[in-house]
Formats: sequence, C-alpha cells, structure tokens
Amino acid sequence: MLNFHLWTIWSTLCITFSLSYKWKNAEIVGGGFVPGIVFSEAEKDLVYARTDIGGLYRLNKSTKRWENLSEWVGVDNWGYAGIDTMCADPVDANRVYAAVGMYTNDWDPNNGAIISSTDRGDNWSISELPFKVGGNDPGRGMGERIAVDPNNNKILFFGARAGKGLWKSTDYAKTWSQVKSFTNVGKYAADNQYFTEAIGISFVTFDRYSGKKGSPTPNIYVGVADNSTSTVYVSKDAGVSWTAIPDQPAHYFPHKGKITEDGMLYVTYTDGCGPYDGQAGAIYRYNTKTGEWKDISPHQEPYFGYGGLAIDAQNQKTLVVATLNSWWPDAILFRSTDGGDTWSHIWEWDGYPQRKLKYEIDPSISPWIEDDMKQIPEPTTKLGWMIESLEIDPFNSDRIMWGTGATIWGSEDLTNWDSGKKFHISIMASGIEETSVQDLVSPATGDAHLLSVMGDIGGFRHTDLDKCPEINFRSPTFTTGYSIDYAENVPNFWVRVGTEPYIAISWGNGESWYSGQAPGGVTEGGIVAVGADGDVVWAPKPYDLGVFYGKESFKSSKGIPGGARICSDRVNGKIFYGYLGDTFYRSTDTGVTFSKVYTGLPEIEPGYAKNIKAVAGHEGDVWLAGNKGGLYHTEDGGETFTSIDGVEIANTIGFGKAAEGSDYPALYITGKIGNVNGIFRSDDKGKNWVRINDDDHQYGTINFCITGDPRIYGRVYVCTNGYGIVYGDIDGDSGTPVSGSGNGGSKGKDNKGKEDKDNKQNSNTSCWSEALGYPCCQGEVELVESNEDGDWGLENNEWCGIPKQSSSNESNNDDSCWSEALGYPCCQGEVEYVESNEDGDWGLENNEWCGLPKTSNNRNKDNNNNEDSTACWSEAYGFPCCQGEIGYIESDEYGDWSVENNKWCGVPKARTLKSNAVKSCIGADGYPCCSQECTSYFRDESGDWSVENGDWCLIDTSIC
Repeated sequence: MLNFHLWTIWSTLCITFSLSYKWKNAEIVGGGFVPGIVFSEAEKDLVYARTDIGGLYRLNKSTKRWENLSEWVGVDNWGYAGIDTMCADPVDANRVYAAVGMYTNDWDPNNGAIISSTDRGDNWSISELPFKVGGNDPGRGMGERIAVDPNNNKILFFGARAGKGLWKSTDYAKTWSQVKSFTNVGKYAADNQYFTEAIGISFVTFDRYSGKKGSPTPNIYVGVADNSTSTVYVSKDAGVSWTAIPDQPAHYFPHKGKITEDGMLYVTYTDGCGPYDGQAGAIYRYNTKTGEWKDISPHQEPYFGYGGLAIDAQNQKTLVVATLNSWWPDAILFRSTDGGDTWSHIWEWDGYPQRKLKYEIDPSISPWIEDDMKQIPEPTTKLGWMIESLEIDPFNSDRIMWGTGATIWGSEDLTNWDSGKKFHISIMASGIEETSVQDLVSPATGDAHLLSVMGDIGGFRHTDLDKCPEINFRSPTFTTGYSIDYAENVPNFWVRVGTEPYIAISWGNGESWYSGQAPGGVTEGGIVAVGADGDVVWAPKPYDLGVFYGKESFKSSKGIPGGARICSDRVNGKIFYGYLGDTFYRSTDTGVTFSKVYTGLPEIEPGYAKNIKAVAGHEGDVWLAGNKGGLYHTEDGGETFTSIDGVEIANTIGFGKAAEGSDYPALYITGKIGNVNGIFRSDDKGKNWVRINDDDHQYGTINFCITGDPRIYGRVYVCTNGYGIVYGDIDGDSGTPVSGSGNGGSKGKDNKGKEDKDNKQNSNTSCWSEALGYPCCQGEVELVESNEDGDWGLENNEWCGIPKQSSSNESNNDDSCWSEALGYPCCQGEVEYVESNEDGDWGLENNEWCGLPKTSNNRNKDNNNNEDSTACWSEAYGFPCCQGEIGYIESDEYGDWSVENNKWCGVPKARTLKSNAVKSCIGADGYPCCSQECTSYFRDESGDWSVENGDWCLIDTSIC
C-alpha cells in the first residue's frame, strides 16, 4: 500500500489521497446542441465538434466515437466548458484553438480565454482574455469567429462579443491585441433581460487564394451581428484597414461566410441570430472580383432563415445549406452543384400531407430521438433543428455531418443525392454526452441500476450503462425533469417532477408512467420526496406556493416554507425532513405538518439541488451538504448535528454500497477537502475521505447531485451540467492509492521512490506492514489485493498487512536477492549503484528501484560518489538534465531540480553551486520549500512543515 502520496491535515484529522478510478458516461448519445463541427484541412479524418455547455470533442477515427477534450475543466473555471468558437490549423494538423467561456452576463464570474493545443487537444495552453466569452449565449451557432491564417499560421483573428471587437495574435494565440481599425463591433443584443450584451462578430474568413505561403493573407472577410448597418467587411491589407463591402444585403444577420478558389464568397443570412429563432432569410453569393452580389436563395418566400453552409472542397461549386429554423414539418437541406444557381431539396411535397424523401434515416444508436407521437406530415425521426454546423469532409465528398439541438447526423454516401439514389443518414454522435443532469437515483433492487432526470430530454431508465435506452421517460413527457425518487419499502413506486404537466407517477419500477394532479399555480417541478411507504412530499415552483403532501392529489403542508430542500426517511414511512436557511424541519405525519427541530446550520437558499439525504436502513440518519458551510450529520432525526471535520465545501451528498466489513454505506460528496476540489468517498462515516477523481476528470459543474450504487461497492454516479451522466468505478487494480491531488508538488520521481524504499526496512515479517504505517491483520481476513509490498486485507474497515509465512532473516541471508523481502526485485543487468541504506545497495532498472546483489561487482559506488559535477546525475532517476540556463525550483537529497518543457529536469551541479550558497531553504525529502505559508503543522529533524497548494512544504525561515 505504499504507492501513494500521503497527505494528512493534522488540524482536521481528515486524510485524503487520490484513488485510481475509471470514469465513463452512462450512454445516452448526444442530448444537446452541437453548434460547430470542424474538419481539419491538414489531415484526413481529423474532426472536431464543439458544444455550448459540454466542451470540445475530437473524433476517434478508429472507433468512430467522439472523445471529450474538456474533462479537465473544473469547478473554478466551469465556464470553459462553453465553446463559443473553434478552428483547426489548416497547415499544422497538431494545432487546434478554441474560445471558451459560458456567458457574457454575470452568470459566469470569470473572463473567457483562448485555449490552444499543439497535440490535437490532449493538452491545452490557456491565454486569458480581458473580457467574457459566450459559449452558451444567443448567436453561438454563428461562425466560426476564430480563424488561422492559412498562409502564415502564426496569425489568428478572433471576433469577440459584447462590443470588444476584433482581436489578432501573431504568436500562435499566446498573446492577443485588439484590431482598433475594425470599428463596427456590433450593437445587437438578443434580449433586454438576461442576454443584454451585444452578440458581436459572427465570422472571420481568410481568402487563402489572395496570398502566398509564408506571408500574411491580404484579403480577410468579417461578419458582424448587426441588422442596422453594413454587416460584412473586408480587409485587403492583412487586417490593417477595413471597409464595408458595397451594395451588400440589409436587415439580416450574417451567420456563415465561406470563400472558394474562384473568388465567390457565400453568406447565409437570417432575421435572427439563432439558434432558436429564424423566420426569414437569404443566401447570397458575392463575386469578389467583380463586386456583384446575387441572391441565390432556394426558397424565395421562406418561413425560415438559413444557417449551416457547407462547400465541397473537391468540387467548390457544390454547396449544401440548412434551414434555421424550419420546425414544421421538418428541417430542409438544400444542395447545389452549380454554385447556387439551382437547388435540390432533401424532401418535397408529394400531395399533402405526403412527402417524397431523398434519403433514408437510421436513429438506432440513439433510439430515444424518435417521437412516435408525431403524425404526418411530421416524421417520427426528424432531420433536426438549430442546424448551424454543417460540413462536408474536405477529403471525401460523400461524407457530411451536421449538428442539431440534440445530436449529430451524417451520411457517407451523400453524392447519391445527385444521381437520384437515396442517400443514407445515421446518427454520428457516439461518444458525445451533453445532457444537463438534474437528479439520479440508484435503487437497491430491480433490473435498472440507474434512473435519471435531466434538461431538454426528460430522463432515462438505464438497465445497461453501456447502451442507450430505447426511449426516454414519456406518457407524460417532461421537456425537463428536475427530481425523481422512489419508496424504499415499496420499490416499484416512483415519482418524478418537471416541466408541464409537472408530476408523473409509476407503479412499474419507472418503466410506465401516468400524470398526477399538480396543485394550482405550479409552474415547475422543484423537488420531490417519496416516503418509505409511498407517501409523497413535494416542493414545486414557484416557491411561494409552499410545500405539499399527498400522492394522486396534493394539499398544503404546514410549518415548512416553500423552496425547502426535502427528503424522506428511508425506514419510517411517516417521517420527512426539510432544510432551508439555517433550519432543519421534520414531519412525523407523512408531511401534513412540519416542525423546526434544529437551527444554526449553514444558510442555504431555496432550490432543488440534492443537499439533504437520509440513509437507507438507518432511521433518523440524515446528511446535509451545506455548500461552503461544510457537511453535517444527524443520527437522531435532527435533534443534534455533528459537523464533519475537514470538509470545507460539500455541494451534494449520496450513498452507495458499504465497504467490506462495514454495515454503513459509503458516502460520496462533491466539494472541497484539503483545499482541493473533487469527488470524494468516505467508508467510515466521514472520518476519512478519498479523492476519487483527478485533475483530468473534473467535468465542470458537478454540484447538483451524486449517488453511489447500493449494489456495487465503489461505484458512484455524478450529475453534470453538460457532460451527461458520469460514473466511476474503482479501477481494475482494485483501487491502489496513487499520487495525491494534481495540485500537489509531487514531481513523479518519488512514486516508488526513495521514501518508499527507505520505509521498507529490515522488519520482522510477522508484521512487515508496521514499517509502512499499517497494522498487521489479527484475525482470519480475506485477501483483498496484493502489491509489491505484500498481501493486504481489511479489518475494522482499515487496511492491514497479512503476515508473511517466511522469515525476513532467511531472505536477508540470501545474498543472491536480498531485496525481495522488502518488496523490490534484484537488479538483473549491469546497473549503476545509486545509493545505500541499512538494507544494502540500491540501483535503478527500468525506472524502478532494485537491490544490487551483495556478491555483484557491477556497481560503481566510488565513481558515483565522485562523479563529474557537470554530469547528468538525474538520468539515474529517470529524468533528463536541464539543457537551458534555468534556475532551480527546489532541491532534495538527489540534487537540484527545475522544470523545462513542462517536465522535471535535473540542474547540472556546476550550474547551481552559487545559488545554493545564498538560498536559505532548499526543501527536504523531495518536498519543496513553502513560498509564503508559515503555519507549522509539525516538526522533524528537517524543520517545520506546512501545507501549500495541497502538498507538504518545508517552512522557509528566511521569510517566516
């Protein structure tokens, strides 16, 4: 159990370390708006997609599944999951860029950023902007607003919102400056209540054919969301000066602008900025050589605008354009093979209400998208809506994709359209999970492990997490579901609440439903609690209506305010609980009346996030997640509460199957412990916590709901706002603890490093694990896992070492491989001596410690002790030496360390003698000195120790 970075905050007695987990999505496929799709022009089959709240995706060409490149976005920068625009470098296939930020209003507290990657989105550099970005604002389907100069790819232009204008970078997006000569920054805003900031610039397009490689492209076109004056501008001097194109269309907003080699600029226009509006519009072709504008609209009296625009790179007179929005009976795609002079419609009327389709459509990988309630002429499977992203593969004229408000559709035989054959459309969104999940329940029995409710598509019942359910919740259908619960003692009885008709009831384990009768005045579902025996308490919106009790119909509860977070006791069917402000409420008569039983809790506002839950099988046992107020627990129905030490923030609470040997469920929270945000689990009622996610798996906003699985130990389901249903299982290695929070100071060289080796001292094998800080097992315990230290079990819900059968003396007397008794192999090849301790001499082989056989002559101890001061000493530890003239960051017993190319490197010793002479603190035991922290948590022979950035540091006496 030594392969971890132990991190103990002594003042709270709360232990946290990361645990190895596998994270996946419960399969839904799509579920949200995809406003942008970008095919790389530099490499075949390299495709990206952006979402408005769920991050950026890249298509895996082998599996044909999309992979999320934004899972690293966390609670502090959650707005980065909103991708307002993106571009792939047309020269260097490894480079990709995006403008991130969720809202330009005060919903998002942070400014936006341009993120850039040189490895196709596996890693990102962040260039913060001095203003906000609106990835989920109106007009988010316009664009793209960012573009790379195809002739000089160091240069990028980005069109901002909120009156911030046009910006330029000349260093691959590292730094940006405003193009002050571009003066029409756009004044139009979508509404006067929520989105009051101007939508701004709508697209940036380089005319690659106007320039030559190595020089800035002279001709650049920019569209502006402005319907009161000119909307399309051109620069013919690489962005130095700008003029409005003469005689351009008026009164519409330009959404897309693309140019072809013959000098034709195609622009789609709509009378709104999208993605929901659009009742009129046009398509224009501008001849950049003659200055002529021509209306090439396929429909002269449209009831829709035009959004998505695709040009076939193999035949640039071939276009496909999409309506924005033709809600009824379906969207329309138009195709032209002569530059827009003539058009073919994807479907045509064939004697109302019949339609003649030029395609076949297959929704089978996401069958819930079918709506069998539709009646002709509406199809059960629609081509989509909000179609702003529409692209033809530049390497394959048969391949097309378009994003909708719910998924990505596409075809791989598009050119059948031209020959009169039907082409085939299917869902191409596998891997994209973009739902906003509002509540999750994992029942203790039944064939479904998970039921959910969510925004826009209602909710699901999952019997197989790897397979999309056949249908979402229907009859009744909620556009958005807000809360779901079931009766613990009557597990086939379920209730869910949401948008109109507000409440649905099931006596069939959530498979079939019928509408309940909502109280008058209800406008939204709020939160529902189902008692253990099937009684229901409901706190709907508006909150001033109050709280209600009943089942088929409802009456007002007394003694509890509207908007309270509510839950039921999972044992006693008469008891319900509520939490609002600083007060805890309890009902003992199925919700008819409530009384205040405790005050002084952390203040909480009205809402329906899952901040209060009761424990199954334990009457009166309730947990409260008090957000920044921490975590609280009562075992007597609220008469008394205990604050859980060490939990700084608890957003939501859930329970799962107990650990082996425990009769109390595992606890799960999202929040902050030890100054680290994350997903945490406790197996001992909150005494100790384990962070089970890492910095690569943060999923933006995860503060709404969480639940464990009562049938699978370690499994946890997490609500996200845009990343779908995320769930984690303990990894296949049985969850061996790994290096602590990603914010810590561990360089990686200490994993299985010197601290581990020195702890494996020549101890009595009857209790070998005591040297590692763990007791030996006393009773007959089952083997849980093994690692290089030995065999491990669980006793009293704590790790213990299973005593070894062999004697340590026998192992140590074996000169051929004395280190095996300590859990390390002996060195097999010609290995250099690195260091000694009381056990023997040690080397490094395959970047792992190994014991040098005592009869071996292959170590060069004396030479190592007198090594050339300019040699690359750090190679022996698996790290390169620093190549540049850089100062050291910290020192340990090995030498001086720095960072180069984002990786640790050893500073050659001749280079640091001078700096060592003046530095008062050089760290110890592989840990850095504190940069500013002076609070001492304990002292040892090295000095006073504190915690900074989530990891141990040695206090610098020169500043404290």
